[in-house]
Amino acid sequence: MLDPALFRDDFEATRERLLTRGPGLEPALAALAELDQARRQILPRVESLKFERNQAGEAVAKAKRAGEDVTVLLEASRSKADEIKALDAELEGIERQRKDILLRIPNLPHASVPVGKSAEDNVVVRTHGTPPVFDFTPKAHWDLGVALGIVDFERAARMSGARFVVLLGAGARMERALIQFMLDMHTREHGYTEVLPPFLVSGAALTGTGNLPKFEQDLFKIAGDWDLFLIPTAEVPLTNLHREETLDGNTMPLKYTAYTPCFRSEAGSYGADVRGLIRQHQFDKVELVKFTRPDQSFDELESLTANAEKILQALGLAYRTVLLCTGDMGFASAKTYDIEVWLPSQQTYREISSCSNCEAFQARRAEIRVRLDGAKKAAYAHTLNGSGLAVGRTLIAIVENYQQADGSVIVPEALRPYLGGLERIVPPAGRR
Repeated sequence: MLDPALFRDDFEATRERLLTRGPGLEPALAALAELDQARRQILPRVESLKFERNQAGEAVAKAKRAGEDVTVLLEASRSKADEIKALDAELEGIERQRKDILLRIPNLPHASVPVGKSAEDNVVVRTHGTPPVFDFTPKAHWDLGVALGIVDFERAARMSGARFVVLLGAGARMERALIQFMLDMHTREHGYTEVLPPFLVSGAALTGTGNLPKFEQDLFKIAGDWDLFLIPTAEVPLTNLHREETLDGNTMPLKYTAYTPCFRSEAGSYGADVRGLIRQHQFDKVELVKFTRPDQSFDELESLTANAEKILQALGLAYRTVLLCTGDMGFASAKTYDIEVWLPSQQTYREISSCSNCEAFQARRAEIRVRLDGAKKAAYAHTLNGSGLAVGRTLIAIVENYQQADGSVIVPEALRPYLGGLERIVPPAGRR
């Protein structure tokens, strides 16, 4: 959530920056302006009445000491108290409305974020590796996976519906191996602490990260009286790990990583993404989350992004890193880099990680503060998050980029120790 003072003290500049995210915010910002105007009109009257009530109290006390009749004075005092109570209730209503609107307004883009309307306005900041060149027509992962006997969409659909998959044999082993490989690299080489969090979280936790109230339609809620949702990403429990805490600035950054399954209601049609593993209701991901001091968060964003890129480098996969424009960023982000891996079947780069600095946006919602040396008052911490990586999409990239003319898939060298030395996945007999 943004600092309400931004709208009170510098409304026009804040409005101008927010509208670079898209014109759809205009009604909410107009409503905020109206509520702030109403608040400004009520506050002087309340303050005046409270001053008059205090004076009336002194007059009553003075009259009583003088033995005078205080009936009229008491009636006037009660009348002021009733009006103050009514105006206070009106102010509370205004504050509730303001908070509800603020919870639905996205983060302010950082000054270094390019202004733009869509993905077409994003900026490629670096490219790594060379996409493979095949002397045969490369297949898409949904055909390769079925031919290899490691992916089954039909059986998954019969038990769960569309956008689910069953991984079999070497496919299941490779998914598990990738999770372990990513966690090992992030903990042993990058200094993250591994966490195994709950896969169910409360509505308050999701409000803290910005998933609620705006994106409830994307979540899976537990039926009955439970206030619990399946997590859309490990970002939610990891960010809420320090909910309602004040952290020591001298211990920062705090760095956490976790593997979890993730659950999202992927409604609608996404062209080529309707097929295959790109968009699933359930998928595996290794997440990276950092808590930092305000003065170090953008340096830590660069470091976090590099940590995610290191996984792709170790696996020998070509990728590019893209700075998202204002119109393409996520709700809670102030600045985001997308890492996109090359997919031969689509002859393009596709997102495999999104690394964001949310500044104080989530910390303000989750009441996460940091105590800094020399500061009289604790500040809000800055939170960062990124995929390190999306496991299913990494599996897709390996299968497509390492496919061979005979239908087999070479296992990247870095992954072989996690697969008992397996060097190649071959189609079952009769499918070659």
